[in-house]
Amino acid sequence: MYEAHFKLKTKPFELVPNPEFFFLSRAHKKALTYLDYGIREGVGFILLTGEVGAGKTTIIRDLIRKLDPGVVLARIFNTKVTSSQLVAMINEEFGISSTGRGRVEMLRDLNDFLIEQYAMQKRPVLIIDEAQNLSSELLEEVRMLSNLETDDSKLLQIILVGQPELRKTLSGNDMLQLRQRISINCHLAPMLREETEQYIRHRMDVAGNREAVTFTSDAFDLIYTFSRGVPRLINIICDFLMLSAFAEETKTIDGAMVRDIAGDLDFEHQYWGTATDKESAASNGSAREPVAGDVNTELFSLLTEIRSRLETLERSTFQREEHLLAELTEKLSSLENAFLVHVQETDSSVCEISKKLARIDRIHTLSPSNEPGKQAKSGFVTRILGK
Repeated sequence: MYEAHFKLKTKPFELVPNPEFFFLSRAHKKALTYLDYGIREGVGFILLTGEVGAGKTTIIRDLIRKLDPGVVLARIFNTKVTSSQLVAMINEEFGISSTGRGRVEMLRDLNDFLIEQYAMQKRPVLIIDEAQNLSSELLEEVRMLSNLETDDSKLLQIILVGQPELRKTLSGNDMLQLRQRISINCHLAPMLREETEQYIRHRMDVAGNREAVTFTSDAFDLIYTFSRGVPRLINIICDFLMLSAFAEETKTIDGAMVRDIAGDLDFEHQYWGTATDKESAASNGSAREPVAGDVNTELFSLLTEIRSRLETLERSTFQREEHLLAELTEKLSSLENAFLVHVQETDSSVCEISKKLARIDRIHTLSPSNEPGKQAKSGFVTRILGK
């Protein structure tokens, strides 16, 4: 509708996962590297999780486009099935007929197929999307498929893709054997504020006109705040912003316009399930006046500040603890999302993160790579949390 007006060759913020618009954030780049390595090395299980709209499907599509010709692929979307239905779908995806076959026969057919592929030096890969819908029993069935192997190689490589609920299912005591078989484990964290701006500019560029509209700095800030760095939600907001700019015949998108669009869409309630102040007041029987310097707002700002500074630390010479920093960044991302819905549950988590961040400060201070004068900066977490 607005493409011609802004001299764009296509809509920049479509919701359909389009590999042409693929943007490599830090988290997406890491996930792609892990997946590519896992397939090349033939590891047994790979786990990829992320929030709804985080870009899991886009990553899988990009991965499929770049697969080696020696890979034979099967991909399952429908995961609300029985054990026999699951095996039948896997066989059909690999081109094995399951008509009139019982479960035992289908498993025998699958095993014979995998052995044939091994003899031809082919590598069968099974991708199970929306794996969070699989019950513990079905996940155990999937684990049993990984038992199909030769003396020195797995006959079937399995990639589980799903929402964070999948991790909760896998954490059960009955899932220990499957957890131990997961060789590569990665989670798609939301984008940071800086990445959100880069993502928007990238999509405008791919659509054909990077300068079609001008986003002000506060517009980027608010887009990040409302979307929390989730690509799909960024697309939803920006598509409506482009439409609004077209209707108002302007080429400038500012913070006021972002607030208006978020209000029109009832964004927090519609996409995050967070009750508005009025709804909360109605359910509690009393009104709540917004207070400047509200502790909830301050805490969320604090978490955002810590994430930003962790990123700075990670890019510094402080490489020895990179794995710890990555883990903390992921935990902070999850905490930010949970905080906005259940603020009261964050106290213990913040305390735990505070201790781990203090540990980083101590290690960073004692690091031989620190130059004189840099130690004064290492106590930022203590100073922030001590306010």
